[in-house]
Amino acid sequence: MYPREDRGRILADLEESGMLPGAFARSRPGSPSASTLRRWARQAEEGLLEVPRREVRGRAEGRPRHGRYPGETVAEAVRLVSGGARPADVARRLGVSSGGLVRSWCRRAAGAGRTPWRGAVRMGGPAEDRIAELEAELAEERMRCAALRELMRDPKAGDPASLSNSRKAELGERLRRGCGYRLRDVLTLLRISKSSYEYARRANEARGERSERTARRVRRAWEASGRTYGYRRVWASVRSGADGLPPEGVSQLEVRRAMRAAGISGRRPRAGRPWSSYAGETDDRPANAPRERAAARRAAGEDFRLAHDFSAPAPGELAVTDVTEFSIPAGKVYLSPVIDCFDGAPAAWSISRHPDSALCDGSLRAYLDGLPAGSAPTVHTDGGATYRSASWKAIAGERGAARSMSRKACCQDNARAEGFFGTLKEEFFYGRDWSGASLAAFEEELDGYLRWYATGRLKAFREGGRTVYDTIAGRRGRLGYAT
Repeated sequence: MYPREDRGRILADLEESGMLPGAFARSRPGSPSASTLRRWARQAEEGLLEVPRREVRGRAEGRPRHGRYPGETVAEAVRLVSGGARPADVARRLGVSSGGLVRSWCRRAAGAGRTPWRGAVRMGGPAEDRIAELEAELAEERMRCAALRELMRDPKAGDPASLSNSRKAELGERLRRGCGYRLRDVLTLLRISKSSYEYARRANEARGERSERTARRVRRAWEASGRTYGYRRVWASVRSGADGLPPEGVSQLEVRRAMRAAGISGRRPRAGRPWSSYAGETDDRPANAPRERAAARRAAGEDFRLAHDFSAPAPGELAVTDVTEFSIPAGKVYLSPVIDCFDGAPAAWSISRHPDSALCDGSLRAYLDGLPAGSAPTVHTDGGATYRSASWKAIAGERGAARSMSRKACCQDNARAEGFFGTLKEEFFYGRDWSGASLAAFEEELDGYLRWYATGRLKAFREGGRTVYDTIAGRRGRLGYAT
C-alpha cells in the first residue's frame, strides 16, 4: 500500500517523464503497474489526490501536457535517431511522450529531405502518427505476452526482469528461435546488457553440453552393470572410470538428474511374502553366534545398539548361508551360497534343481576347502532340516567349523543372508523375461552373476569414516588378503 505522499510523487514523476503509464511502469522496476497509475491519475483529476507541480523536462514554461514540443527538442530527437539511437530511448531521454511520436518526426524529416523544424509540432500529430504509435505499443505487448507464455512453463517464475541472467538468456533464446524476435528487443524486454546476455548464453550452452555428456556416461555405466546400479554406484563408476572411459568428476546430483531424465533407476527390493516351513524341532539348536556376539559387546561397555553382530575382522571367520528358489517357466532352480561376513563376498555356492542336503553340503564343503589350513570359521544358518542333517554336522565337525543357528521363526537372525538374496534377485532375477531360457542357460547366467558380484561389482565400504566404492576382490587385494 503506497502512502498518499508517495502516490503524488510517483504521479509527478510520470508527468515529468512524458511517458505513457505502461512505458513508465516497465522502465522502472518496482514501480506500480500501468492500471494502478491510471487509477491514481483519475483520483488526481477528481481532486482526491494532490500531485506536486514541477517543471517538466523538455516542455516550455507553463505549456500543458498535450501542448507543442519546441523545435529544438524535435531537431535533437531526429539527430539522435539518425545517429543510431532507438526512438524509445530518445523519447525517455528528451521527455517525449512515446517512441512512436519520435519515429513520426523522423519520417517527416526524411520525406521533406531536410529538417523543417523551425516552429513547433503539435503533440499527437495526424492520424498516421497515432497509428504508428499504437502499432509500436502493440508489437511490444505481443513480445511481452510471448515471454509470459514461455514463463508459464515454470510455475516459480515471475516477471521476466526478476529472473537470473542464466534464466533470462534461456528465455531470450526461446523468444528469438521460436518467435523470431530481434536480440535488441529481447535485451530491452529482459533488462539485461548484451555482454551479460552473451556470457550467460555461452555458460548455458556449456552446461547443456556437460549434461549431455554426463547422460551418456551414466547410461553406459548403468548398462554395463546389467541395469542394476543405483545412482550411488553409477556415480562411483563414472568417477573411477569403471565403465571403461577416463574418470570424470561429476556430482551425485548430476547423476541423479541424468538418471531421472532418462527414466532409469537401480534395482529396488520388493516386499517379501510371508512364508513358514517350520515343522518342529528335531534336535537341539546350536548357539546363535551373531546375537551372542552383540550381547557380549554391549556387556563390555560398547555402544552397540544392533541386535546382531554380523561383522568379521578378517575373511574366513564368520559366514552365513541359506537356500533360495528361482522359479522360471522352464522349472525351478535352487541356490545355496555361503556369504563371508567380512565383506559380503559369495565365498562359495551350489546350484541345483532340488533343495536337498546335497545342495547345502556342496556349498559348505566348497567354502571350507577354500580356506587356509587350520581355519575354524563359524557358519551361521537358519533352523532348516538340511542344516540339522547328519551329513552337514559331519562336514562341519571334520573341518573344525562351529555351527550357529537362528531362533525359531526369526528370519532377522539370518539377516545377512536374506539381504544378499534381496540384492541378488533385484539385480539379476526380477524384471527380466525368462520365458525362453532353459534351466541349464539360467544356471549358467546365475553362476556368471555370482562371479561378477565377487570380482566386478562395485560395493560401498566404510573406511576411515568415509564411504569407498570398490569391488570385493579389489578391496581384498588392497588390504593384503588372498582372493
